[in-house]
Amino acid sequence: MSREDFGIHPDGTPVERLGIAAHGLRASILTLGATLQDLRLDGIDHPMVLGFSTLAPYLDQGRYVGAIVGRCANRIARGHAEIEGQTLSLDRNERGVTTLHGGADGTGLRNWKIGHIAADRLSLRDELPDGHMGFPGAMQVQVDYSILPGPVLQIEIRATSTRTTLCNFAQHSYFNLDGRADIAEHRLTIPAETFLPVDADLIPVGEPAPVAETHLNFRDPVRMGDRLGGPLIDHNLCLAAARADQPEPAAILEAGAVRMRILSTEPGLQVYTADHMRTGAPGLGNAPYGRHAGIALESQLWPDAVHHPTYPSALLKAGDDYRQVTQLGFSLHG
Repeated sequence: MSREDFGIHPDGTPVERLGIAAHGLRASILTLGATLQDLRLDGIDHPMVLGFSTLAPYLDQGRYVGAIVGRCANRIARGHAEIEGQTLSLDRNERGVTTLHGGADGTGLRNWKIGHIAADRLSLRDELPDGHMGFPGAMQVQVDYSILPGPVLQIEIRATSTRTTLCNFAQHSYFNLDGRADIAEHRLTIPAETFLPVDADLIPVGEPAPVAETHLNFRDPVRMGDRLGGPLIDHNLCLAAARADQPEPAAILEAGAVRMRILSTEPGLQVYTADHMRTGAPGLGNAPYGRHAGIALESQLWPDAVHHPTYPSALLKAGDDYRQVTQLGFSLHG
């Protein structure tokens, strides 16, 4: 277990970097955004996630990199929602059009408080006031990072609200398992039969569509270099299992000697190939990240669910408990 200063948040509070390790896996987590800043596996000489060694990039070009985003991850069309007869006007922080990851002061940009920390686990907490970013309900949210045998990094998120609200958190790391400049040699497998088609604002336009004969078919392993030059990949893939207490297989990502297996309780997985990344501040390998430097695999409820009654609901009733579990399991192979 380690604990060190990492800078000063714009609100004047100190940002800390916390380190946990066990079973050959080491993770560094920032209080800013409850961010997974670094992740290392014994026998591998490079980080497996994108990150930065200083605070400033996380507030600018590296916004959301590795963070826990919410209170409602992904996009809400027009920054508009209706809940129990109440019309909500939400913070439209994406080009003044959509609400993205909970608004301009969503959890991915806030400085969380430290709960407990031990050698192989830690917890962080945040409190969102009633009306924050336009969402009803004072919300308490906690994330627990634990390293389990395997090794497995488990990320458990819990939340409650004083009023019925929208609740959908996602872990927003960009993975790069081979340490190369891009993810072209990564192989991705996702057991999803359908995906959500989107419009120009990346808002879902209707019911799930088959992945067959599309660039979003990852049912068999796909070399990412064969897809990166084609249509944009920034879509929710619909997993067969509904929310449950037991995490179910969501994806396998392989590159070099590393295999990562993702299990999740969530019915959706947002896949995004970092098309927006442009060279700027150096990353953990001391070189700037460029386009396709990593791949985000975000366990979540489906985006814009408030406008689609047939989607898994993102409503959290007052006093009810929200719980999400994502497990990142690692192994080495030939």
